[in-house]
Order: sequence, then C-alpha cells, then structure tokens
Amino acid sequence: MAYIKATEREGQIVAAAMRVLSDVGVAGTTLRGVATEAGIPLGTLHYVFPSKDQLLRAVIAAVMDDVVDAVRADLQLDRGVAHALRQGVTNFWSTLVESDTGLQIMQYELAMYSVRSEGAGGLAQLQYERYTALVTEFCAQAAQAAGERCALDFDSLGRLALALVDGLIVQYVTSPDSERARRDLDRAVDMVVQFADPQPIDSVG
Repeated sequence: MAYIKATEREGQIVAAAMRVLSDVGVAGTTLRGVATEAGIPLGTLHYVFPSKDQLLRAVIAAVMDDVVDAVRADLQLDRGVAHALRQGVTNFWSTLVESDTGLQIMQYELAMYSVRSEGAGGLAQLQYERYTALVTEFCAQAAQAAGERCALDFDSLGRLALALVDGLIVQYVTSPDSERARRDLDRAVDMVVQFADPQPIDSVG
C-alpha cells in the first residue's frame, strides 16, 4: 500500500465524513461508516481521529475554511461596502447553498450538536464568531479601500448580515425555491445596505 502523508490522510477522512454527514446526519454517522466511505481500515481512522467528536471538530473547521474561500472569491473591495456585501453573499449562496443543501443541513446539525455537548462556549460559538468576523472584516476593508464610512459599526453589520442569510438558508433548505430565494436574498442585502448607509467619507460635513 502506498504511503500517504498524515495531512493527506486527514483530508481524505474529513472529506468522507462530510459526505456521510450530508447523507445521514450527525446521529447516523459512525466512525465505521466514515472509514468505509473513505476506503480505509477502521483502525487507520481511529489512529487519525480517536473519537467522533474530534472528527466532527475537523469537519467544522474544514467547512469554515470553505465558507471563507467562497465568500472572499474575487471580492472587489475597492468598489465599496454595498458591492462587497452583495458579491460576498452571492458567491456564498451560489457555491455552498444552492449547490449543496445537504452541506447546510449538516452545518446546522453540527452546530446544535456542539451546543448540546459543549454548551454555549463550544465549537458552534467559534463557528458563528468566525462567520461574523468574516463579514465584519471584508466590509471594513471595503470601506477603507473605497473611502467610505457606515452609519452602523462593522461588528453589528456582520451579525445582522449573517442572521439574515442564516434565516434564508433555513427557508431554502425546508422549501427549495431558487427564484424566490434569490429574490429574497437581494432584498435582504438591500435592507442591510440601507441600514448601514455607506457614504463617501468626503461627503461627511
């Protein structure tokens, strides 16, 4: 059998776990099932991830990295906050929502699993804090690049934008309607932008 680096093996197992989790959910996922999906002996999986909890943590970390990459893909920060928000949200929706509702269901299940098993300070909190920070950071960077200021602080802007998108994801997962979802997503971004009211700094008297 060809030697596989530890990092490659870990990635192989995490990818297999994501497929199993998307298909059967957290409750139905077992280390044996993931090993079968990955095409490796159960003992090999146990060596890399001794427990299901450790594997789930690695899955959430991988999902968060995918979200960051999708949102930041080709962002044109110099075009201002409104454009960055719309582009980032649209990138995310196209790449990780419409194309894979199973992934979204898996994320919610993992978040609730974390809350139940670890409490409010667990991995779910880290997950949402990172998503909020992502929106906060690229909006702040867009404002700086375009010479804008907002009527709303960027931390609040990040939380509100995430809350709206999160709610629309739940609606889309429970009742998939791409046309309606896209329309509502555009309106949600309009609402956030209107509330943030980005304006050129030079226009502030």
